[in-house]
Amino acid sequence: MIELGPLAIRWYGVLIALFSLAGLSWTLREARQRGMDPDAIMDLTPWMVFFGLVGARLVFVVTSPQLFFGPGRQPLDALAVWQGGISIHGGILGVMLAVFLFAPRKGLRPWSVLDVMTPVAALGIIGGRIGNIMNGTDTGGRPTDWAIGFNWPAPGTDTFGALGRVVFDNQMWQFAPPACQGAMGDCVVHFTPVYGAMVGVLLIPILAWVFRRSATPGVAFATFALAYSLLRSVIEEPFRDNPLFLPVYENLSAGVGLFTLTQLVSIPIILVAAIALARLDWNQTDASHVKQPSQRAGT
Repeated sequence: MIELGPLAIRWYGVLIALFSLAGLSWTLREARQRGMDPDAIMDLTPWMVFFGLVGARLVFVVTSPQLFFGPGRQPLDALAVWQGGISIHGGILGVMLAVFLFAPRKGLRPWSVLDVMTPVAALGIIGGRIGNIMNGTDTGGRPTDWAIGFNWPAPGTDTFGALGRVVFDNQMWQFAPPACQGAMGDCVVHFTPVYGAMVGVLLIPILAWVFRRSATPGVAFATFALAYSLLRSVIEEPFRDNPLFLPVYENLSAGVGLFTLTQLVSIPIILVAAIALARLDWNQTDASHVKQPSQRAGT
């Protein structure tokens, strides 16, 4: 987006931040409706951001060791989060750890905090996937002969005419998915960043429904985990250019394959979330979000 000497501000990070801020406004509104202290949640935010980034990078490195270790690789690059490469699942795990460590100190129930934070995750997913279009390679799709295939433009291709040249310069398509590198614009692939953004869009009405349906701690978060894992496994993952850890099915001409590591990881998440939703009392209320001052005898 902007380069100032060694400092690079990337579309990917800016879009995630902007969409996450939009989600945070929804979070704070929902927190007020549930009787939670918005200031206490804002106090937790820096910890959630830090732990989320560490978790997102750590899980990415663990699941993609070939990028950092081995002949010709630089292990220290594992620390260079600014070069791209994060895991959404790892980010969620990091945020969960931060919430369980610090929310009780603010008088907040961890599951209640995770519930109201789900809009940040949903909108952040949309921003991140739009940002993936700008850096091309992160979520590249498989080559396909389907009619919905996207012909990845050659580097320097105009985008949205004169306005596009002002906003994007001529570099928007300089990063291509692995399948399109060197293809010079004649490469039809699944436009998986858009598929991933659709997952985030579909999560919005699901969260709006569950917020209206139940205030039970954990219900909204479990619903998010279940819906996100299912939607991503069906809408996005089969078409991404990812290694198949369990090659149950693969159609090269259509650009479809099962199973990726993300799909395998999603199976236990779906099971645990479904069991939690079945066991939780959806009609329970959560009135004790903030600690009350202790009452001493004689006062």
